[in-house]
Amino acid sequence: MHALAHTPTLDDRIAPEEFRHVLGHFCSGLTIITSLAGVPGGDGRAEPVGFTCQSFASLSLEPPLVTFSVARTSTTWPRMEPSGSFCVNILTTGQEALCRAFAVRGADKFAGVDWTPGPATGSPVLSGSLAWADCTVETVHPGGDHWIVVGRVRAVEVADPDDTPLLFYRSAFHRPAA
Repeated sequence: MHALAHTPTLDDRIAPEEFRHVLGHFCSGLTIITSLAGVPGGDGRAEPVGFTCQSFASLSLEPPLVTFSVARTSTTWPRMEPSGSFCVNILTTGQEALCRAFAVRGADKFAGVDWTPGPATGSPVLSGSLAWADCTVETVHPGGDHWIVVGRVRAVEVADPDDTPLLFYRSAFHRPAA
């Protein structure tokens, strides 16, 4: 075994565009992470907030943990984090428009969206989702230009076992092959 005189770091050899292009070849499911945020002005009311997220994964079975990453530039996460809870809504192929709506900044993302409070935290469970996980925030770690959020799952359900998940691959939406 020979030691290298210089071991290149990621920053030395991989441009962000190339990194994004290569990792775009990994197929992922799509989720919408939701929570409740206090209304500015402090009147005690809560409003639903959320964002589209493809960087979601299960982390542990015992205890039941999940993780997702959110950009540090997100304007939604700072409104969600103080609640200490969130719901992961796993999207179906019929929810592409909803996925796109929750991916934009500044819009009223919940306009016309049907949802019910999650049984453990009250975070929004979106109607029509394939499955959902109602969670409390366990910890948040810095991860480059993102935050890595770890959540403890408090309640779960497969809402429609016959539906199919919405997938994202090479910068486009896809449906699983039959």
